[in-house]
Amino acid sequence: MSEQQNSGMSPAELVRQSNREVAEKWALDVNQDPYSVPLSQLNPGHPDLFEANMVLPYFERLRKESPVNYTEDSQFGPYWSVTRYHDIMHVDSHHEIFSSDSRVGGIQLGGQADPNPDPMFHLPMFIMEDPPKHDEQRKVVAPMFTPRHLAGLEGLIRERAGMILDGLPRNETFNWVREVSVELTGQMLATLFDIPQEDRHKLIYWSDTSQNIINPEFFETPEEGFQELWKCWEYFDAVWKERAARKEPGSDLISMLVHGESTRDMPPNEYLGNILLLIVGGNDTTRNSITGGVLALNENPAQYEKLIENPELIATMVPEVIRWQSPVAHMARTALQDTELGGKKIAEGDKVVMWYVSGNRDEDEIERANQFIIDRDNARKHLSFGFGIHRCLGNRLGEMQLNILWQEILKRFPKVEVVGDPVYLKSSFIRGIRELPVRIPG
Repeated sequence: MSEQQNSGMSPAELVRQSNREVAEKWALDVNQDPYSVPLSQLNPGHPDLFEANMVLPYFERLRKESPVNYTEDSQFGPYWSVTRYHDIMHVDSHHEIFSSDSRVGGIQLGGQADPNPDPMFHLPMFIMEDPPKHDEQRKVVAPMFTPRHLAGLEGLIRERAGMILDGLPRNETFNWVREVSVELTGQMLATLFDIPQEDRHKLIYWSDTSQNIINPEFFETPEEGFQELWKCWEYFDAVWKERAARKEPGSDLISMLVHGESTRDMPPNEYLGNILLLIVGGNDTTRNSITGGVLALNENPAQYEKLIENPELIATMVPEVIRWQSPVAHMARTALQDTELGGKKIAEGDKVVMWYVSGNRDEDEIERANQFIIDRDNARKHLSFGFGIHRCLGNRLGEMQLNILWQEILKRFPKVEVVGDPVYLKSSFIRGIRELPVRIPG
């Protein structure tokens, strides 16, 4: 049963619900013992658990006791949690059984099945499509992320990383997320879209809006958040028209969409959806790995010393940071047919959630998975980029930015010291860090 069926409300009506009322209805004691809750009542997708950074013990229990577990009732409706590495790979690799299509439920908890969605709130994007449409639209922007094209960006990334780091204060506290993580990824996004660098903060704002849309601290209702997202469409509608009027096609992402056979006639909500996909994919994942790496090294000082003594370990540290942070906590699918997974019977129409953050801690598959080890053997064995046809398109660009940034950090600073508690994002989709107070010794 979908959340719409469960609540008797249409998806549009759900969007207009008060975020505060929903939060109060589903209030949770984040300090409760996850082993004290019946398995059927465990709700690891509760955003409060991620905001409090208390969710990992829930996944530990599920991996041990019920690796494919059904949550009967939640603010998202019922869903299956898939928490072990191989089960997640199975779901991710079988798109013919487990659909990403936005009309049947999409890729996040809370996605509603709706054959006639309201275009104000329904933002289709190619990651929320099945073949052949997914493949055709993904192919349009794929040339931006080829090894040859990325090699041409290396010098620019290094120059920008150096300028950002050289401008940081010494011997005073500042927020690493805003001063470094957001700056580097925001500048790169502006380059990929070929828009003025001074507009990069708009991209970050829209990215943040998309992840805070159900947070009452930011918006009274999700509808208010969608109104802000449509300002993103207004901005990029003007960019689209400018690119379409050029005599020679450009090589930026918008020009690719303008001239792509499968993207040139997108309706406004689909254009906005694909823009937001590219913004979030290019910003949130990399920026949270940049921040998560600083935090992980400070929480594991022996590993930080090892890195300082041997900077060549950056090559294995970067994928280890991406595994450890798991910036995309989950991806959801909808079963297109009755099937079986982990000994459980999944019914057609059921929501199935792949918890990458849990699979990346699966000790049956990854040795010492609950330890942060920067010289780990087979460091690239992780789930953070997904598998199959939806594997992250920009994974090489993200890794390149992390590699270059850490090379430049080690050239300049004895250490980046975390001097306060991180503030986490209230989201079970992006495992994000909003604030990380740090200090660089002078």
